[in-house]
Amino acid sequence: MSITSQGCPECDGVLEASDCETVCASCGLVVAEDVIDRGPEWRSFQDDDEEKARTGAPLTRSRHDRGLSTEIGRSTRLKGRKRRRMRRLRRQHRRAQTESKRDRNRMLGFIEVRRVVSGLDLSRTIRDRACVLFESAQSEDLLVGRSIEGFAAAAVYANCRTSGVSRTLHEVAGAAQATEDELRVAYDALNRELGLPTGPIDPAEYLPRFASDLDVPHEVERRGTELVERAHDEGVVAGRNPGGVAAGCLYTAARELGHDLTQVAAADAADVSPVTLRSTYQALQD
Repeated sequence: MSITSQGCPECDGVLEASDCETVCASCGLVVAEDVIDRGPEWRSFQDDDEEKARTGAPLTRSRHDRGLSTEIGRSTRLKGRKRRRMRRLRRQHRRAQTESKRDRNRMLGFIEVRRVVSGLDLSRTIRDRACVLFESAQSEDLLVGRSIEGFAAAAVYANCRTSGVSRTLHEVAGAAQATEDELRVAYDALNRELGLPTGPIDPAEYLPRFASDLDVPHEVERRGTELVERAHDEGVVAGRNPGGVAAGCLYTAARELGHDLTQVAAADAADVSPVTLRSTYQALQD
């Protein structure tokens, strides 16, 4: 509460201004009011202002209702009739969150997207973009007759491609509930109908991660990057598995620098067969 220099228009009394309104101290006349709360958006239930709790969760694109719905919690204190009543209320509340089958499919797709992103340890940005892409696919009626889980996994894989995150198709399929064929069909539909800005995968995107998994020296990784550039110049990359090309370049670099790296270990890191790795190695030697 602060005292202003102006006087009351009714009695010329002293005006006292608070956060929301200006009131005359003599007659109680409200001279002005401001309904906007300019205080902090968090509340502290402790004495030291360290435990700051916000009034609600922020909006998110990873949920079908943008995170505006509420949830009925669970409590072990309720017994008997009250516990059964809360169970029925929770079930009805869950059913009321979706008005149509379309909303229910979108909710299931977003749940699958969040699960795949969590399993692959990806960022929230990819999660939100994948949910937006899944919603766009549903708006274009691409999900009709196709797998919801396949489109959810394809949305995650497509955003990994457009964001430059090195995740192979096999890795995404391994973390999803869809098969690799369902993921391919859904990704082809997304790429064909929505025109995704994706191009050929550069093996150099996979090389740092493979080098870290194989624990090879920095010199081997640097030489492997040079071999990837050489493979591009010689046309070795065209028509080959980019993960296999990256693993083959790492194996070739390790052989040149005398580092102990087997074909099986390099192939396992790239999730390819040793035959695929040897084809890249032979092409680089030729």
